[in-house]
Amino acid sequence: MGTPTHRIDDVVRSHADLRLPRSFFAKEAPRHDVVVPSFEMSLTPVTVAQWRMFARAAGVPSAAVDDRFPIDGLALAEATRFCAWLTDAREGTFSLPTEEQWERAARGSDAREYPWGMHFDAGCANTAEAAVGGRTAVGSYPRGASPFGILDMAGNVDEWTSSPYAPYPGAPPDVPVVESWAVDNHITRGGGWIHHRDLARCARRHAVYPPAFGAGFRLVRT
Repeated sequence: MGTPTHRIDDVVRSHADLRLPRSFFAKEAPRHDVVVPSFEMSLTPVTVAQWRMFARAAGVPSAAVDDRFPIDGLALAEATRFCAWLTDAREGTFSLPTEEQWERAARGSDAREYPWGMHFDAGCANTAEAAVGGRTAVGSYPRGASPFGILDMAGNVDEWTSSPYAPYPGAPPDVPVVESWAVDNHITRGGGWIHHRDLARCARRHAVYPPAFGAGFRLVRT
């Protein structure tokens, strides 16, 4: 999990055109081993159609957008409430993925940079480089599947995890201890249609920052 400390400067240089601070990438360091017990993950993020089922049952509003789109702009508490509702309605315990589960599902067992491989491809994800200008239906980028066949782990909508932000043990000194400027202290992963290729990387850690106020999410079942 993560990126070796000695590689951070190379990653920064490869994204020099985006003019991002080194600390954005240093949060990925150091690379470390993590044991992740087996779990199931939803093939795509939760869709607007799936959210509508919850919204009707819970008496909460739902936006008038394409049912095939992933739901977006939710606070962490709203996504967590959906998981609790689904757990009550179905067999198994549903939750948001931890940061470790998310990276495992995106990356598999190797050191790939993106869910589909080592090199960025604008045809594999709905990021700013694809210039779509908005959300797309889930599963629209099958070439971007992860080693496990999981779709849309890069781009389209940013995704909540259940993990609060904290530096990795042994992180470089320029890594912030807290991100007080974030909307929420929990990590999001994958980036959305408005974000650039750096957030599509499997190891990239970030959060919801203003002016954004929420994200999408996908499910895990243990």
